[in-house]
Parts: sequence; structure tokens; C-alpha cells
Amino acid sequence: MTESFRPVLVIHGGAGAISKESITPEQATNYTQSLANIAKAGIGIIENGGSAVDAVTHAVSLLEDCELFNAGKGSVFTADETHELDAAIMDGLTLKTGAVSIVNGIKNPVQAARAVLRHSHHAFFVGEGAHRFAKEHGLELVSPDFFNTEFRHEQLLHLKKTNTKKAVLDHNAQTLASKRKAPLDENNKMGTVGAVALDSYGNLAAATSTGGLTNKQIGRVGDTPIIGAGTYANNRTCAVSCTGEGERFIELVAAYDISALIEYCQLTIDEAAHKVIEKLTTINGVGGLIAVDTQGNISLPFNSGGMYRAFAYQNEEPRVAIYDEEPFCI
Repeated sequence: MTESFRPVLVIHGGAGAISKESITPEQATNYTQSLANIAKAGIGIIENGGSAVDAVTHAVSLLEDCELFNAGKGSVFTADETHELDAAIMDGLTLKTGAVSIVNGIKNPVQAARAVLRHSHHAFFVGEGAHRFAKEHGLELVSPDFFNTEFRHEQLLHLKKTNTKKAVLDHNAQTLASKRKAPLDENNKMGTVGAVALDSYGNLAAATSTGGLTNKQIGRVGDTPIIGAGTYANNRTCAVSCTGEGERFIELVAAYDISALIEYCQLTIDEAAHKVIEKLTTINGVGGLIAVDTQGNISLPFNSGGMYRAFAYQNEEPRVAIYDEEPFCI
């Protein structure tokens, strides 16, 4: 007898510290409604017979298109006032992967990563090679200034006024109170977007995308496009997408570690996910992750003040949360 499972899609839009005082009802609604709409669209792919890979690609593409999040259109600026975007995807059924890094002319980097997975015997393209591959496969290309947004540019300029050369996680420049405030404290937000899913066929997939760090040095790559660090999926165990201090997630091989804890130590998805966040804390790392196992059990732990997150089971309404220890709302 086949063991039952519940198809599900989970998304995140970055982890960070909470500043509840700075949020208005309208701003909170913008974030929660965006997360709910994207989760609903993603699970809709599965409900209509699509694969987990289809679902996570679609969900992350929508997150990339939303300026609220640090990926795609909402990406932060490098120290040179440019953009360098990263993305990765993994199919839990085949263990095939696709990743791109240091791109600035591909509208949806996650779709480029998907194209690598589907059409190349290679797994990872960077820079000009990634752009050429995307063009060859008919993906939408844009001018680098497509990713420019006033808010992100103000964040970079504000950080540069401090005369620091430090690269800062997502918008880790001080919030410009007169301009805009978000439900997460922009001083401590880790900006990455991601999705994991279990489809109606019992297959898992994960995808992650990011604009990187504000004021980062040109050429820096974090955990997002590195399979096993920020992204991982395996039908034997789970699918994982991480968000936070990329260097720390690379050191822990965090996403794969969750899979290994399940496979070799027989931990549950929640036990394994929390164990990795505990490890992250011991090396002074900050961030979170989303994960789903082969039965559709999910875990969304983080050690920051909060994390933009949502999930939707098949034929159910999405549930959304932002704050630490906040109940999910419909």
C-alpha cells in the first residue's frame, strides 16, 4: 500500500529582525497579500497537474517580479552601483540541478536556472556564459537598469555615507523613515526568495533566487546558487531553500545537511531543520529556511526576528506569517 502524502507549496521572501512599530496596516497587507497570492499561484500549478519543478519555478518567478523582495526586479545594488543576481533549482526526482550566478540582464534568473536544468549537461553558468545560454534558449532579456529601483539605490547611498566597505545582508542599510518602512527591520533583513514543493506525483523540488548583498564586492557569490548550501531537493528525503548569511550556510552545507540528517539519522523534517538552525546559531549565523519532506510535512525555522513566509496545501487557502512566533493567518 502506497503511503499517503499531501501536495504542498512553501515560499519565503527573506528573514530578518522585526520592527513592528514601523509597519502600517496597509504595508502589512501589501506583504501578506503578495505572499498569499504567490503561494496560491504556485499551488495552482500543482492542482492543475503541474510538477513540483513547475510550481517552484513559477512561484520564484513571481517573487522575482515583486519589488518588495530582494530578487529580480527588487534586487539590491553592489558597491559599484550595479546588480549581480543568482538563482538555483533542483529536481528531487532526477537530482538534476541548474544554477546561474552574477547575471544582470536576465529578467527572471530562476527561469535561466530551470533552462540549465532542462537543456544542458552542465549544471552551473556564470556571467556572460549564463547570459548567452539564456539568450540561446529564448528567455526574456532586459537592460541592466531594469533592476534599478529608487528604494534600493537609497539604501546603497545611505550605507556609503557611513564610509564602510562592508557588504550588508539585503537592505542592511538603515531604513529611510521618511521614504518607506517594511514589516522587517531593514537593518537586519536577509534578502533571498525561495520555494519548495511536493507535487501530486510525490516528487519534490526547490528553487532559490537573490539579488545578493547591498554594497557587496563585485564577484561575491553566496549560498543561493550553490547546490547543497542554499538549495537542495531529493525524493528520498526533502526539499530545502535557505535565506540568511550566505557564507555561514555555505560553511554548514546547510540545505544538504537537513537531507542527510533525515536519511542517515532518521530525524523528522522539523527535527532536522531546527538542528541546522541550531548549528547556524553556534557559528553566529543568522537566517532561516523552508523545507518539505516526502509526505508533505513542512518546517519553516529561523533564528532571526522573523521571516516572510507562506504555504498552501492542495485545495486549501494559503497561510501567511511574518513575525516570530506569529500564528499563520489565512
